[in-house]
Amino acid sequence: MMTTKQHLTILTGASRGMGLALAEQLLARNATLLCISRHANPALADHAAQCGATLEQWTQDLADGVGAAQRLQAWLQGLDATQFASVTLINNAGVIPTVAPLDQSAPAELAHALRVGLEAPMVLCSAFLSATRTWQVPRKVLNISSGLGRRAMASQSAYCAAKAGMDHFTRCMALDEALRPNGARVCSLAPGVIDTDMQVQLRTAQANQFPDRASFEGLHAHGQLTSPLDAARQVLAYLARPDFGDKPVADVRE
Repeated sequence: MMTTKQHLTILTGASRGMGLALAEQLLARNATLLCISRHANPALADHAAQCGATLEQWTQDLADGVGAAQRLQAWLQGLDATQFASVTLINNAGVIPTVAPLDQSAPAELAHALRVGLEAPMVLCSAFLSATRTWQVPRKVLNISSGLGRRAMASQSAYCAAKAGMDHFTRCMALDEALRPNGARVCSLAPGVIDTDMQVQLRTAQANQFPDRASFEGLHAHGQLTSPLDAARQVLAYLARPDFGDKPVADVRE
């Protein structure tokens, strides 16, 4: 009897918000999902059991990106690549430090935001691409970026810098992969404005510290935020497009 090959996805930041919605939608009978987050989500395990998916959850602080990358590379190298129909890495995790001008920001918070939002995705991409280089299946990398990687905003230095860096290293990665046989298709994708804890953090920031607070309050008041469920659907639909990766930096609303 022929065994159905699995679609393997590695997803960071899967414990809440859009990450959790992505995880829930990725779980299917022919899916193997590895979630890497600071906290495991017991409801995900129940969902996986109900739909017959294979789920593994690592409780891993992505502030230690090197440790996470080493663990991921070793895990991937221990798998039988012939059991999979595709393999995908989705870097979704990110943090916004206390909303404040740069000269009033705590250095430790800035460093943490850059480790989680830029360093970890970069080293995870490196580990993923290295470990799956010889796999004869479609390989994809989806980095969840932001419009703030392409537009500066006051009191958002660390988050803007992390997302801008993500966009640019994805461009470099795309050039690298285009030169390789079975190179991975890669994209840094802005998912739109989503109703998450980060939005709460922005619209409740001190007005004298964050000049754009009113615009975020307006988005919420006028129902202009996308739900995590709908945002996840749009992101996964973009990931499934036949032209995924043609543009290394893109917006889901395009």
